[in-house]
Amino acid sequence: SLCAAGAPNLSYQELKDLKKASVLHIDVRERWEIDKFGKIPESINIPLGELMEALQMDPAEFKEQYNQKMPSKSDPVVFSCLAGTRSKQALGFAMSLGFS
Repeated sequence: SLCAAGAPNLSYQELKDLKKASVLHIDVRERWEIDKFGKIPESINIPLGELMEALQMDPAEFKEQYNQKMPSKSDPVVFSCLAGTRSKQALGFAMSLGFS
């Protein structure tokens, strides 16, 4: 249950194809969920509760915190979670901050 502005739900294969095109994949599950259920390769974990703050960080601070270049407001980003509810909230947060 992944969502993106262009396609509300993506399959895992569609996500894999998108990741080949350098899409930033942000997993908004809690850290304990990552530990318990595993990490999707090449995703970065930013729990939903931290997302608003993270997307407003100074780019250097974001890179230091998450070991990843901060996305610009026009960069393609995909959010994922366990069931799709938090990823839809994450999409709403990002769009409210001006991400397209």
